[in-house]
This record gives sequence, C-alpha cells and structure tokens, in this order.
Amino acid sequence: MKAVKLLVAGMCLLSPALVQSSALAQDFPNKPIRLIVPFPPGGPNDIIARVVSKRMGEILKETIVVDNRGGQGGVLGTDMVAKSAPDGYTIAITSAGALAISPSMEKVAYDTLKDLQPVTLIAKVPEMLVVATSVPANNMAELVALAKAQPGKFNFASSGPGSMPHLAGELFKLTAKIDITHVPYRGAAPAVNDLLGQQVQMVFLDLPILLPQINAGKLKPIAVGTTQRVPSAPTVPTTVEAGMPALQTENWYGMVAPAKTPPAIVAALNKAAVEAIKDPDVISKLSSQGAILVGDTPEHFGAFIASETTKWAKVIKDAGVQTEK
Repeated sequence: MKAVKLLVAGMCLLSPALVQSSALAQDFPNKPIRLIVPFPPGGPNDIIARVVSKRMGEILKETIVVDNRGGQGGVLGTDMVAKSAPDGYTIAITSAGALAISPSMEKVAYDTLKDLQPVTLIAKVPEMLVVATSVPANNMAELVALAKAQPGKFNFASSGPGSMPHLAGELFKLTAKIDITHVPYRGAAPAVNDLLGQQVQMVFLDLPILLPQINAGKLKPIAVGTTQRVPSAPTVPTTVEAGMPALQTENWYGMVAPAKTPPAIVAALNKAAVEAIKDPDVISKLSSQGAILVGDTPEHFGAFIASETTKWAKVIKDAGVQTEK
C-alpha cells in the first residue's frame, strides 16, 4: 500500500506538465500560424509554401500567414524559426541550401538537427543542366568531350556561392573530370539572362525556372538530375541515362519547427502537411511547376537532412569550395 501511495504521489507531481502538454496539443491550433519563407516572393520556395499552406490552413481550420524573410540564401529566415518559441505557431518551409548546405559553407547561428525539428519533406525540384544555344553540344557525352578538349574555356553560372546550382556544377566537374569555371550571380534570373546572352555557357537550375526558355528553344537541355524522367520535360534524359548516376542534383523544400516543439504538435503539423500535399489541386498546381511532392514522417525527413548534409559537405571539400568558416 505504501508503494502504491508513493507511485500515485509521483504521478501527481508529473501530471501538471503532462496535462499542460496534452491540452496544448489538443487545442492546437487556436490562433494564426506564422509560416516563414526565407526567400523573396515569387520564387520556387515561395510558390510551394503558399500553395501547401493554403490547403493546410483549410485542414487545420486556422489561418496560416506567410511571412517572407529573405537573406543569406535562406539562412536568416531559417534562423528566425530556430530562435522562436517551440509551440508550433512559428514554422518554416525552407530549402536544401539553408538546412543542408549552408552549415558546411559558412558560419550559421543554428545547428539544423539540434535547433530545428523536422516536420516533413514537402517537395523535390530537379536541377536541370542546360547550355546556351551557341554551345555545339546536344547531349552529355558531347558536352563533356567539348569541355575536356578545351579545359578552362567554358563557364557555368549559378544563383550564388553555395547554392544548389553552384554545388551541382561542382559535382558535375568532379564526376565528369572536367575543368569549367564557376560564375556566381545574385539569383537565378540574372544567371539565365547572361546564359541567354551567351556570356556563360551552361547552368544547373531548378527545372521550373528553365522550362519557359527551353520550350521557346532559347536554351538546350542536356540532362535532369533525377533517376527518372520528369513529366514536365519528358524528352530530357536523366543523368543516370547520360551515364552519370552519381550526378543526382535535386533541390528540395521541407517544413521545420523550432526544436523542443511538443511531439503531438509536430504530429498535427505533419498530418496536415501530408494531407495537403496529397490534395489533387495542390498536386496539379505544383506538378506543373516541376515539383515532385513527397510528404514523409519527421523521422524520415530528419534522416534525409543528415544524409544530404553529408553528401554536400563532401562535394564542398572535394571541390575545394571556399567557405567562410
């Protein structure tokens, strides 16, 4: 009887915290949720976040307010989430660059897997390798042969140092054993403009950004960095088909919350996000943008982030990419 009383007493001491956590989760959400997008409006990250969050808000029966906080390649906005209260009311849909690349490229104020709680991988967006129309190559073999015959002559553009397009180009150099020069730009738009103007010869970029120019015949597609062809560009071979299976280059966007967000709230966010991703209207809108929708568990997404961090850290090291550390 004494042991039972002690057990009951112990449970009573623990119960206020347990009850509070349970009540918080059951009541979630009861006010608007702030969704940080760490990039300016109009880009792939912003488009994906707005489409998914609109449907999530309908599912959760609460407003989700998109807050664009661009800067430092997604790092500044992502850091804001890491420093927010872990109550589920400040979350982000952010990019591979901010979660898996920047921590190896520069000094960031957060540790992705210690300061952030993965919720779900929202979507992958293939990187496509394209060349200017003046480049006398129509496929991967011809492009590699051309670059090997004229080392140092060809340039590849990117949307900025340490961006996925930059590291995709570096991985291409390592995989193909070619000498091409990186030319960084402040964003995808100026990179594409100079590619159209023949100032640079090639670029890896998110597929949706390139499709209009490809369809207009103003750029030549070489390969898409996936294992399977994408519906929005079915005639473009994959890097696997082109004989470079190691050249897997996909940008990706995932939902994160602050670390120590209660598991029940993380589960509620995950459930709503995955349900939104499976909505036919969401699929239609984002598939047309070249996105491959995913929707997985927090645990799977966390393992994916860790794997991507290791992969790109190796590319950064092997390619001798300069970091700010």
